[in-house]
Amino acid sequence: MKHSIKKIFDNLITFLIISMLASGFLTLIIFGQGSSFSKIDNLVNQKAIIATLTKLQKEDLELALIQFNGKSIQLLHEIEKLKSFYKYDYLGQYFLNNSDEYFSELETLRTLTISFNEDAKLYYTKEKEDEDIRKNNLQNAYYTLISQINKILLREHSYNQQKFYLFEKASALTFLIILFTTYWYRKKLKQVYGDILFLYSVENNKKDYVVFSEEVDAISLRMKRKPTIGDNPSMIDPVTEINNYKGLLNSYSEKKGMKESNFTGITIFEVDNFSKANRAFPQDFTQAILKKIAFTMTLHEQATDVIARTDYNQFTLIFSRATKEQLLKDINIIRQSISEIKFKNTDKESIKITVTGGLIIKTNNTGLEEAMRQAKEVLEYAKSTGYNKISQLSDLAQKHL
Repeated sequence: MKHSIKKIFDNLITFLIISMLASGFLTLIIFGQGSSFSKIDNLVNQKAIIATLTKLQKEDLELALIQFNGKSIQLLHEIEKLKSFYKYDYLGQYFLNNSDEYFSELETLRTLTISFNEDAKLYYTKEKEDEDIRKNNLQNAYYTLISQINKILLREHSYNQQKFYLFEKASALTFLIILFTTYWYRKKLKQVYGDILFLYSVENNKKDYVVFSEEVDAISLRMKRKPTIGDNPSMIDPVTEINNYKGLLNSYSEKKGMKESNFTGITIFEVDNFSKANRAFPQDFTQAILKKIAFTMTLHEQATDVIARTDYNQFTLIFSRATKEQLLKDINIIRQSISEIKFKNTDKESIKITVTGGLIIKTNNTGLEEAMRQAKEVLEYAKSTGYNKISQLSDLAQKHL
């Protein structure tokens, strides 16, 4: 069973989005967990303030009352801060569902704090009567308030323990999921890369390679390897390293079933002012020109196309395109690309090379050799009317009218 590359990458993108959202959620949870430490610091600070309120010096009652008023107000303010911390405790709100319990304990703390402040205020007065009773009431209020704070601290410790268990399970599950997913995608992407190398290394002999993906399998079925010198030297032009006439016939027979309903055009290009009888350049320079022209043509070659050097200065192109317009457009692009190549001879002089072509649309009932003969007739007509141009069968028909 073949796997779809598109589906693999769609799933990978989905996984990355989910991972991003999960990491964002965990970041919020960790940030909210910081509020737990702020609560503990707040409660410890309250205990220190309460202890201070029981030890104010009564020798200077005015100073003691000033200190008392400031610290008693601070105590109530600290309780309000505890309430504000809870809005960042996402685990407590949505997983432990302890909001009612938490605010109930804070309300009890607030009530006991108010009672403690009243007893402390009564204690720090100028009156000497019942001082022992007021001191005893203050001590009782102190221990009751401290007991409530310790209760909240123990409760917070219990909450943190439950949160830790949640973190522990979530982190273990997350690690296993990421580990499995990383291994799975690493394996699949490695196989996809292997398919890409299979297509990229089309010159190598990989007939035993098993294609993994649907897309590459479809491409490989439509794509035929070009013959190389190592495969069959008799089908290769040794100068340009593309098909010769024999290689053209062989490649065409292999690829003609892949053209489906496209239009097949046969174009014969001839290098202008360039023939066996007119050897204007040294042999090595001539071969370099021919090789460059062949290379330029192959840049526009598709899987169903065939390109060959079929004579000393002639190249035959069998292109298959969806429309006649696209076919003519691609052939003209090749002609123009060749005319734009900069050649320099041994004297460093710039030489412009152009090609003239004859193009026909091959019908299903026309054989390849007959079609090539017609293309040569169109080429001869094109040469008679100028250079660096492409003529079609319709141009030749108008000549005879």
